Amino acid sequence: MRLNKFLSQAGIASRRESDRLIKNAMVTINGVLEINPAYQVKSEDEVFFDDQRIKIESKTRIIAFNKPAGYITTMKDPHQRKTVIDLIYTDERLFPIGRLDKDTTGLLLLTNDGQLANKLMHPRNQIPRIYKLQIDKIFQSWEIKRMASKVYIGQKEWGKAEVVDQKKIKGRVTLHLRLFHGKKREVRRIIFRMKRKLFNLERVKYGPIELGEIPLGKWRDLSFKELKSLKSL
Repeated sequence: MRLNKFLSQAGIASRRESDRLIKNAMVTINGVLEINPAYQVKSEDEVFFDDQRIKIESKTRIIAFNKPAGYITTMKDPHQRKTVIDLIYTDERLFPIGRLDKDTTGLLLLTNDGQLANKLMHPRNQIPRIYKLQIDKIFQSWEIKRMASKVYIGQKEWGKAEVVDQKKIKGRVTLHLRLFHGKKREVRRIIFRMKRKLFNLERVKYGPIELGEIPLGKWRDLSFKELKSLKSL
């Protein structure tokens, strides 16, 4: 297997990003620096990325985690900020499928299967994510149509979101939005462009997997049925 594919399946980065990391001297094999992405990794090779040994797990594991606010979605942070990995106690190396920003709570999937993670994150596969929001005002029908078409969200990017439902309760509006791409802070940028005040943002569903009753800051392993449903997407 090519080294860039090996890194991708181990969950380090996409294959293209792995090329860059390898060429930037981030990988050693059997103690020797390797900068060729096409190097053929053998079963007996010891591959290290950033001084940490990596390998491809033969058995897929995915957990569903209820991320609290104040934690960033990364394996480690050079600025010593709190990461989601700080709350997940396991000897197995798991990495996030996509991201939730620091202030967003809710469902985050983590896995040991890099190939599956890349599949679930890739925009072309259109995996739906549903977010629960609290905002200050109901969306009118023309606004709902606009969001479902496209909204300019800055930095030469356009966002899209489908309103699943919305309800006004005690001066605030609770709504569910369905997104398919997951651009950086896309929900927050859409809400800002639509001139709404956002009070709370929580992801409640990723593909067929629901947050359910997982307590904040806790996690559970997906069932065999759930794993099968993700792999079949």
